[in-house]
Amino acid sequence: MNSSQVTIIGGGLAGCEAAWQLLRRGISVDLMEMKPAAFSPAHRSPYLAELVCSNSLRSEIPESAVGLLKKEMTLLDSLIMEAAAATRVPAGKALAVDRTLFSLFIEKRLLSQHNFRLLRGEVSHIPDDRICIIATGPLTSEVLVETISDITDGEHLYFYDAISPVIDASSIDLTVAFRASRYQEGEGDYLNCPLTKAQYEQFHWEILNGRETPLREFEDKKCFEGCLPIEVMARRGIDTLRFGPMKPVGLIDPATGAQPYAVLQLRQENIEATLYNMVGFQTKLARHEQQRIFRMISGLEEAEFARFGSIHRNTFLNAPALLSKSLQLKKRASLFFAGQITGVEGYLESSAMGLWSGISVYRHLSGMPSIPPPRTTAIGALVNHITESSIKYFQPMNVNFGLFPPLEKRFPKKERGARYAERACADLTAWKRESMN
Repeated sequence: MNSSQVTIIGGGLAGCEAAWQLLRRGISVDLMEMKPAAFSPAHRSPYLAELVCSNSLRSEIPESAVGLLKKEMTLLDSLIMEAAAATRVPAGKALAVDRTLFSLFIEKRLLSQHNFRLLRGEVSHIPDDRICIIATGPLTSEVLVETISDITDGEHLYFYDAISPVIDASSIDLTVAFRASRYQEGEGDYLNCPLTKAQYEQFHWEILNGRETPLREFEDKKCFEGCLPIEVMARRGIDTLRFGPMKPVGLIDPATGAQPYAVLQLRQENIEATLYNMVGFQTKLARHEQQRIFRMISGLEEAEFARFGSIHRNTFLNAPALLSKSLQLKKRASLFFAGQITGVEGYLESSAMGLWSGISVYRHLSGMPSIPPPRTTAIGALVNHITESSIKYFQPMNVNFGLFPPLEKRFPKKERGARYAERACADLTAWKRESMN
């Protein structure tokens, strides 16, 4: 093996985790990080693994999906989880860290490895004579974006998320929402939540007056016609939504035998039909406002949100079209991706894809097949989401139990998280025993 067998571009959480997984398996790593020679608009610290927004890594409750992800990463000797444990600060049931100490812990641990080199400076060229992992995150530099675009032919590289909320199917009231597609007889492909004139007008007023999430300085304030936020459409007139994403034309509510005044359509998000997407509802509303206002819609009074809507700058790949389950580019075997650029959201999810990318590269170099953790695990569910989702509708996602295969039998709502976690831990332990040797 060469002294610098693997090059990793990007020293964020995913790049550092990928480096660690390789280093601890004896693989030499060159980690290329543009800071402090150059900074993205969101970064301030010269250290590796900078937390650019919150210092919280979210819930530690083991029955939550993100709590389970933490446990799985710890079982797989994650550097990010080790650093978090060493630098945590009080945050109730959440895991929060001292962001400076967190970054310093990771940087020092990597620099202490004899087979690790940290190379500072902006990267414009992706080496093709060695294995390379790109882990440059959602604010990848323009020059590197152009290079990635050339490699991927540009058609599957996106620069803005225009995301609609996703709802847990079990929380939708199916006595109100009816299944139909426009102008189609019998059961259709969409769930439809009907609104009366009074309900729609109240909903419209709430949208106009809801608090929005402010854009950051570096984010383009221009709204694109193809993905306008619903609040922008609402400001164009009271009937704009009703003639747009909420148009009821061609839909008959079986409860009334008539066409509703307006409808919200829900589109199936995954094969198991455990998640549904609010069609056309990309929004800049604050999360608590989304929950409050969208629960006013008939059939969504108890809605549980697996993902909230957003519009923000985020460079990411249409991973189902480009990546294999090893996070390897299908058309270039020497190139792997890791982190948020693969189509996940969140610190932990990005770190987990760094962890898996590092393991995948090691297995590739060792001539072993790349077998990801089972879909019943948090890591496996994320890998499946970014490689097996619809190419047409793919959007980044946080970890949530809607990405997991359903449990074999129904359990009370308060027990489901524990059951998912129990199954995942058992399956990950078996996978680790069988696949990691």
